[in-house]
Amino acid sequence: MRYLFLALVLFAGTLQADSLERFRSFVRDTQSARADFEQKVHDRSGKLTQESKGSFVFQRPGLFRWIYAKPVDQVIVGDGQRVWIHDRDLNQVTVRKLSNALGSTPAALLAGSADIEKAFELSDAGAKEGLEWLEARPREREAGFERVRMGFDAEGLRAMELYDHFGQRTALRFLNLRRNPKVDKSEFRFEPPKGADVLGEK
Repeated sequence: MRYLFLALVLFAGTLQADSLERFRSFVRDTQSARADFEQKVHDRSGKLTQESKGSFVFQRPGLFRWIYAKPVDQVIVGDGQRVWIHDRDLNQVTVRKLSNALGSTPAALLAGSADIEKAFELSDAGAKEGLEWLEARPREREAGFERVRMGFDAEGLRAMELYDHFGQRTALRFLNLRRNPKVDKSEFRFEPPKGADVLGEK
């Protein structure tokens, strides 16, 4: 699934682990961020089915732009009110209200400000590959994924893994992460291109 890619960054909880402390530090000290990412999708058997790269920028609350380069030519924008997903190959736009996307779309949660404990069950997942991992399972049955894992180091969020209900795993690694850069609000505005099919909640 193309849309299972983005980062889940606003948790609050009572976990007693280094992963939570790293998470709290990242949330407390990072109101905006900009980074590149590498994404790999594996099927249930572990076979690599898709690779892509791109970049993102976010500013809390509710503002983000996530850009996929080839082969997945796609842009996702959160303007504070809605989430816009533009498939540039198909010239198709899907739009959802941000309030409806927060509980089920990791992309929106990256820049959100909701009480995430109401939407997710949190647990410490221990240390692996030099990172401290948190795991989150959505409470809502209709969420587009089964669970999310986030990996932190001393500098902040470095990796994310999403598992869907079909056993597919989407792994992201974040590169060149810059915390609190100056961002232009125009990056978070989106107008459907002329002639695009627009689906969803307007």
